[in-house]
Amino acid sequence: MRIVGGQYKGRVIKTCEGPGYRPATMKVRESIFSMLQARGLDFDSVRVVDMFAGSGSLGIECLSRGAPEVWFVEKAGKAAGLIRNNLKELDVDRSRTRVLVKDLFSLLSREPEAPFNLIFIDPPYGKDMLLPSLEKALNNGWVAEGGLVLAEVEASVRAPETGPVAEMELLTDREYGQTRILLWRK
Repeated sequence: MRIVGGQYKGRVIKTCEGPGYRPATMKVRESIFSMLQARGLDFDSVRVVDMFAGSGSLGIECLSRGAPEVWFVEKAGKAAGLIRNNLKELDVDRSRTRVLVKDLFSLLSREPEAPFNLIFIDPPYGKDMLLPSLEKALNNGWVAEGGLVLAEVEASVRAPETGPVAEMELLTDREYGQTRILLWRK
């Protein structure tokens, strides 16, 4: 998979293979980053967390665009190792990243050191993990005021409208084939 923008544009990263892994296509990643830039996101000043990170492609795209800090949360040790290898191959300064091999829900049960300006939630399809992830992130201070949350889910999933999610502004709801992109601002 090729990185679509920034410092590492055109460089190749390895992706995960197997059930449950479906890296964002180049078209979807280009659309995601176009949406974020259109909303004035300044990558040079954002803290990012890539939840259900897989190969880390979304977080790596942020690093490529200048994000000073990106956390990758991935439960599978093999996928987390792949993220570490991708970061090493790109020669990303280790002080800019954290790769956490943890269950996302246990991590979200506690407050972070500081809230994040951009959160990617890309849960496995068919597991109904979007709403619980969003609620835990919002309830426990993971999303900064004015921060953006972008979810990549299967096209059949509708934007949640209840609980703490109802307090966020839904900015985008778009379908790309079998994928739906939802973008909120807190």
